[in-house]
Amino acid sequence: MKRGFKIVCLFPLFLVGSTVIFSQNSTNMTKEVRSLLEKKRTYNKLIGSGYTIQLFNGEETKAKKVITDFKGEFPETKIKLLYEAPDWKVQVGHYKVKLDADRASLSFKKVFDNIIVVPLGK
Repeated sequence: MKRGFKIVCLFPLFLVGSTVIFSQNSTNMTKEVRSLLEKKRTYNKLIGSGYTIQLFNGEETKAKKVITDFKGEFPETKIKLLYEAPDWKVQVGHYKVKLDADRASLSFKKVFDNIIVVPLGK
């Protein structure tokens, strides 16, 4: 076979293949899809999404001591005290991805024991 003939025969296959690929990448935004996306955005605003790092879970006096100690070591990091009966929780940071929360927890683990990464909204 001649080289030109091969190119002519393969060209239609290339066109068909590229059409399939491009058609799969285009998103058809139906009303149902838009509605689901809007519900997810609303849920994320109300409940929250992402991750936080929990430093402590237990008695109120110990929780307040953990807050004082943490502020002394990491004054720039946002910290919050939560009450979920019967325990108090000390949580720090707000991270969009777990990898970022895991990285931050490594620096906190140098000073605090038994910390965990907690998904928000759960």
